[in-house]
Formats: sequence, C-alpha cells, structure tokens
Amino acid sequence: MLSFLLLAAAVFPEPFVPSDNPMSAAKVELGRHLFYDKRLSGNGQQSCASCHRQELAFTDGLARAKGSTGEVHPRSSMSLANVGFYPSLTWVKPGEVTRLEQQALVPMLGTNPVELGTREAELLRALREDTVYQRLFTAAFPGEGAVSLENVTKAIAAFERTLVSTNSPYDRYRYGGEADAISAAAKRGEVVFFSSRKAGCFQCHGGWNLGGPVQYQGQKQEPRRERVRTPSLRNIAVTAPYLHDGSVATLEALVEGYAAGTLREHLAKEDALLRPLPGLTAQDKADLVEFLKSLTDEGFLRDARFADPWRTR
Repeated sequence: MLSFLLLAAAVFPEPFVPSDNPMSAAKVELGRHLFYDKRLSGNGQQSCASCHRQELAFTDGLARAKGSTGEVHPRSSMSLANVGFYPSLTWVKPGEVTRLEQQALVPMLGTNPVELGTREAELLRALREDTVYQRLFTAAFPGEGAVSLENVTKAIAAFERTLVSTNSPYDRYRYGGEADAISAAAKRGEVVFFSSRKAGCFQCHGGWNLGGPVQYQGQKQEPRRERVRTPSLRNIAVTAPYLHDGSVATLEALVEGYAAGTLREHLAKEDALLRPLPGLTAQDKADLVEFLKSLTDEGFLRDARFADPWRTR
C-alpha cells in the first residue's frame, strides 16, 4: 500500500486551490455539512447531495436531473469525483465557469433551469441561528460576518476539492504494480480501450482521469449546437444511465452503441473519432466492459470523510 501511495503521489497531480480560498480542515468540515443540508433548497427537501450521491460516485442515478421545483433538466447530474482537478466546469460551454466557488452559485441561484432554488436571505438567517453552524463558521472563517453566501460557496468548494478518487483496482494494477488487481478480461479490455486499431476510447477519455476534450452536441447547421464536456470514466460502473441525457442504461449497451456508431447522434455526426467500430469482436466488447468496471474506486464510494454528517447527530 505504501509503495502505491508513493507512486500515486508522483502520477496524480494536486487539485488547484485558489489563493483566496486556502484549504483547512475546518472549512472542509463546514462544506461537508452544507453539501448535505436540505436548507440550501427552496423547498427544504433537497441538498447538493440529492443530485450527487456518494455511493453513485456523486451522481444521482437519474437519466436527467430534477430540480427543487420538479423541473426536469436537459442533462444528467455530473459526477463530482476529482472535480477539483477540472480546469473548467459544467456540462456545456466549458471555460465559462472555472472555479468551484463560482460553480456552486449555479445550482443555488440559477433559474434556467432551477436546481436548488436557494432563497439566500432565508438560508443565511437559518445558518446564523443554528448553533452547529455558529461553531463551524467561526472555526472556518474567524471574525465578524462569517456567515455569508461567499463563505458558503468557499466552504462547499473546499469540501468538493477533497473528493479525490485514485484507488480503483485499475490504479493499483497500472500505477501500483499489483498484477492481480484486475482480471485477465480487464487487462485485455485495457488494450482494446487504448488501441487506435481497436476501440480507441483513449482519444476522448485520456490522461490519468480518463476524461477528455470538449466535443460538440448537435450538427454544424443546427442553431443549438453546443460545446459539451467529455466526462471522466472513473467509477463509470456506478454512474448509469449514460451520456449527457442519460439515454443509455448499461455499460454493455454503451459499448454496443459506440461500436455500431448509433450514438453519434448524441454528439457531432461529423466527429471522425465517433466512427463505427466494426472490427470489435464480441470478446473485445465484453473485455472492454470488464476494463470499465475495474475503474470503480470502492473506497471512495464508502469513505466516511465524504459521508452525510447530519446522520450521526
């Protein structure tokens, strides 16, 4: 285990931390309480964790997210695993939102669509009156005026930067030298994944986080053509249903769809990387699924540091 941790420190980068919001244990603990607090929503029934459940790698298991007013969103809830490493955030228009502190305001105050529907004045009043938060805010932000919307977003962002997932069986196999950490089928699937002559998945899902570049949704001639994020594949076995709109139910169907070329309608049809893959055999596809399953970091899904603190009160 020690050798893996030492090697992982050399392989995996550190998340970006802005100078005006340095990390602290007190701030992270405050952010964890806020992340799970339903008082952040306009209806008092939802929290950040409602759309980002730990056991599902901080997704929600729905095809498309549902806000506090019952509005169904156009896209699914994105996993927050390793979100602190992303240079830009949100599904669409990457580059417009680059900081977690900025992003936290989107679900809280956004109206198109409504997500949490936070009522700022009511929220801040409730936090100031709560003895738990009086202690937590004072520890995280010493001084007068600690309870503010700015500090709420700073604390949530600090907590989200701790959501690091780098200890899947594949990590232990590839970076830790544990030859038996994944199955023979998963090892064959790794070859399929990283081979340009096979699936070539790495061309969109590359690097240590198995995420990738921006792609386009829709056609060049369509007015609603959008730049969309290529998500990380880490923990993909627990983040179904798949694609931006949750239209594919299983990993097997996802692999079949890409192999047949039938999923190109979900992104840009002219994207050369989304070509059909007629050369993939049934064994190749099954092995690819096993490789994808090896990306599940079970410890991350159960880590008590990321769990709901209100359950123990």
